[in-house]
Amino acid sequence: MQLALSTWHEVENYLKSSDGIIIPIGSTEQHGPNGLIGTDHLCSEVVARGVGDRIGCAVAPTLAYGMSQHHLSFAGSATLRPSTLMLVVRDVVQSLAVHGFRHFFFINGHGGNVATVAAGFDEMYAGVSLSDGTKPVRCKMMLWSNGPRAKALAAELYGNANGSHATAAEVSLVQYYCPEHVKYAQMSPKVAPSGHPFFEAEHYRATYADGRIGSDPSLSTPEHGALLFAAAVDDMVEQYQAFLKCGG
Repeated sequence: MQLALSTWHEVENYLKSSDGIIIPIGSTEQHGPNGLIGTDHLCSEVVARGVGDRIGCAVAPTLAYGMSQHHLSFAGSATLRPSTLMLVVRDVVQSLAVHGFRHFFFINGHGGNVATVAAGFDEMYAGVSLSDGTKPVRCKMMLWSNGPRAKALAAELYGNANGSHATAAEVSLVQYYCPEHVKYAQMSPKVAPSGHPFFEAEHYRATYADGRIGSDPSLSTPEHGALLFAAAVDDMVEQYQAFLKCGG
């Protein structure tokens, strides 16, 4: 059930049987020569909707901006400050908690969000008083690509050429989701360099000139994306259902 396409009556009825909701979160940043700027939030969105379609759980609108400061030397990238992202996550969770949602499962598409969102969860927990006897809020975040099935499939399809940014797997998943926007580009070297530390945005671009890290997304195909979608939905259904049973 997509929250954005539901009426408030439908949401009220949903809350009679479940207090869980999935929130897709990603970023708006460069993804190499053939990866769309929306790759991270499109990946989390398609997987979250797949989970919702499979088991009928509520799926919130996608949080499309993340912590992407290190990509700002590439045109089109945009970022939230870590403090802003923490407040956005807090405000969304607390708003939905007013209505009775208690289990918030974030399907994430961007590694740069992990530390900030985890800190945001801890800020919320630190500020919660349980003296009124209400059921506490529970939050969990997981990268769609880190489930066992999706991770194993990416390794099988691409090996070490999957990389860690502008990965072949995430580009494939977006090609499956948005087949009318498949891009083609020459890449040299074929597999991008990796293993070099970086700091601010200009240093990132000087270190990784075309934006990729360790990847060869020229290997990406919509057909691979369909396989990755199925694997990731299976993973996230399993993780979400386990989360609902955890911690009350």
